Amino acid sequence: MKLSRNTLALALLGVLAAPAAHAEVAIDVIHDSEVSFEGLVQADANWYNEDKAFLGANSNDGVDHDFDMRRAELVLKGKGPGNYDWVLGYDAKANKWLDVNAKYKLGGDANKFIQIGQFKMPNSLEELSSTKNNDFIAKASITNTFGVSRRLGGQFSYGDTNWSVTGAYFERELTRNLAHGNGYGLRGTWAPINDGDNIVHLGLSYVDLDTDTDTIRLRARPLADLAGTRLVDTGATGIRNSDREAVLGLEGLWAHGPFKLQGEYMKASVDRYDTGFAAQPGSSFDADGYYISGVWNITGEKFGYKAGVPTTPLPANPASGMFQLGLRYDHIDLDDGSLTPGATPTSAPTVNGVLGGRQNAWTIGANWYWHSNFKFMLNYVKVDSSRYIGKTSATYSADPALNNKTFNAVVDDNPDIIEARVQFYW
Repeated sequence: MKLSRNTLALALLGVLAAPAAHAEVAIDVIHDSEVSFEGLVQADANWYNEDKAFLGANSNDGVDHDFDMRRAELVLKGKGPGNYDWVLGYDAKANKWLDVNAKYKLGGDANKFIQIGQFKMPNSLEELSSTKNNDFIAKASITNTFGVSRRLGGQFSYGDTNWSVTGAYFERELTRNLAHGNGYGLRGTWAPINDGDNIVHLGLSYVDLDTDTDTIRLRARPLADLAGTRLVDTGATGIRNSDREAVLGLEGLWAHGPFKLQGEYMKASVDRYDTGFAAQPGSSFDADGYYISGVWNITGEKFGYKAGVPTTPLPANPASGMFQLGLRYDHIDLDDGSLTPGATPTSAPTVNGVLGGRQNAWTIGANWYWHSNFKFMLNYVKVDSSRYIGKTSATYSADPALNNKTFNAVVDDNPDIIEARVQFYW
């Protein structure tokens, strides 16, 4: 199942030309199940002001911007029969399955359930939040690098409106040749304050999974989803001798009326077995990162809270819409090692461990939710990265003098990027 860009573009134009839609299209009641149809279409644009590395999606084509469809999600949902809910989702742009699962609510309580199928794993506050209401165009570096998203498996969750405990066991993704490796995930949340005007949320998660190969690669884009280059990267050969990866996550949220402050910290640890390979012995590899962000609904709408994640309100005045301003600081560190100087001033240093690099970024964003179905986003991203480059590289081509140069040095790369998104959802 695959749709062309032209087909997706025509579909988007069609829905834009149609009368105002609702948040969800009811289809019918089929075998005591209330069936509805939802969709999400996103089109992105990135403009790069490169420092050293070429960032475009097509390597070294000289174009310093990208335009592409980001998502085209089509989702069928059913409520019932009884305490059962089900969902069947597909992303036509990425050509992959989304949520495909069935849920049984214990006693009809949405906070107590058993779920089987493919679903988001219980980790990462940002990943578990609704994609259509992301505060920024690109998710934080730790969310995309360390977080475990949708996998096939089963989970059990128990709690109420102010707390929850969730455990899951998972295998690979439903779509072939994507993420794989079995494991388990745990997440606990607590909202000591949740009175409608003030929300305080605390969360702790832990995921442990089999890397399913002897090599794992961790890397992050420069907070631009369309970029083809990762400025921090543990390398094509990855982290060798890998056995299992564990990710610990800490999360916090404070919302007061139209203001929301949110942050997460994640630490990933890769266990490795010793095969005598001197450059990467059988010691563990550790990487971590965090983000902290603030969002203000200028038009005054209050943030909400449901099922352990924040919720974004609809515009109080649909005709004029809801306006937001946001600011985020993002940090990721993929270095776990050191450099030993060469025997002579001109000889290359020796890498001890893995040096994937460090990246910091500021993102300033403005969002406009218009009516109940449209969203327009504009972000400015300033990146500050540093990584040891010890080989001949043709990717550092923003400056022609750096083409095919053997670096054997720590390279600072500090681009800035402008991003825009147009979104339609129902």
